[in-house]
Amino acid sequence: MSSLTVLFGVAGLLALAAAIVPKLVADRPFSVPLVMLGAGIGLGLLPLPAPYGDGWSDPAAHLHGVESFTQLGILVALAGAGLSVDRPFGLRRWGSTWRLLALTMPLSILLVAVLGHWWLALTPGVALLLAAALAPTDPVLAGDIGVPHPDVEPELARDNEIRFTLTTEAGLNDGLTMPFVLLGLALAGSEPKLDVSWVLVDLLLPIATGVAIGVAAGWLLGWAIFRTPSDRLRLAEYADGLVLLALAFLPYALAELAHGNGFVAVFVAAVAVRTQERSHEYHGVLHAFGRQLERLFVPLALLGLGLAVGDGLLRGLRVIEVLIAVVAVLVVRPVVGWVSLLGSSAGRPASLAIAFFGVRGIGTLFYLAYALNRIPVPQQDVLWRVGAVAVAVSVLVHGVLAEPAIQRIERMGGHLPDR
Repeated sequence: MSSLTVLFGVAGLLALAAAIVPKLVADRPFSVPLVMLGAGIGLGLLPLPAPYGDGWSDPAAHLHGVESFTQLGILVALAGAGLSVDRPFGLRRWGSTWRLLALTMPLSILLVAVLGHWWLALTPGVALLLAAALAPTDPVLAGDIGVPHPDVEPELARDNEIRFTLTTEAGLNDGLTMPFVLLGLALAGSEPKLDVSWVLVDLLLPIATGVAIGVAAGWLLGWAIFRTPSDRLRLAEYADGLVLLALAFLPYALAELAHGNGFVAVFVAAVAVRTQERSHEYHGVLHAFGRQLERLFVPLALLGLGLAVGDGLLRGLRVIEVLIAVVAVLVVRPVVGWVSLLGSSAGRPASLAIAFFGVRGIGTLFYLAYALNRIPVPQQDVLWRVGAVAVAVSVLVHGVLAEPAIQRIERMGGHLPDR
């Protein structure tokens, strides 16, 4: 039996699991990602015949594949997250999001980088790479606690401070993490060049370019979807969710060709499309299609991570590596996030929930693969072990606690922003 035949069989089982598992775990104290991670670990521990076994699923040996797959999952999730945002854009309306991006994310990266240098004896550049990889909250795994389907309780997209902030933060920080990763790569290189022009051109300008291209691409795609004069060409007249892929891929490609930040461009474009037409039923079609794709990416990504863990990814794991992963996810993010939200309109219950539920996932795996694919930094095995433990801890803790906790806060009315 060929390995390709086995691959097709596994793909079929995964597709079936993606359809069945969400129904089996509904109203249970565990999540689909947790189930798939556990299944992957169990499968990785089995004595599989050749060519499987002996580190065959080690992500360090498949950096191009890990980077490409996780990148694809992030793009689809960013487009879906942007389309779900129904609150008008503004400095005050998005205040909690700006605080997380401007304060929580850079301060968390700094603290985790210091811990990585101090506890793990990583060089400053490699410690910054690890901290940056652990920074992005995940738009895929955070989907269950983010803004829901636009046809169901649409007020949750506008007035629910917890779900809105977690969605918009996850949508933007995947792209805003890139400058920190590039800075880490520069510091990890043999001859770093950190002059002012490099910072402006290579770190900051791509963000502005991504925003500009995202706005322009979103306006054009929104016009094509909702406002084209011809009924035959107006995409919203057809119940076809494939338009979501255009929204995920076109802004990204245009931004990258212009040396801009593609992740930022995709999320901004999706928000721009939703801004043009907030209540059209076609948003429900796009959302449903995006969620189906995400339900495929989640099992694949988490099953793959579980396989790698079961097959020896954590071999040589030290207590200090577990400690830094746990501290990064369950101490640094919640504490810095809560402090950053002090005095905001979110209110105390919402601020605590937002600060705590910074879900780690595909973004961490992408940036580890992205960085290590470009510079063979020392102690790569340490980075993968800490990253894998951080994602596993997040999937376990957040997957069990997120939905019950947020629903309880919503019943108490603590999710509404202070006016």
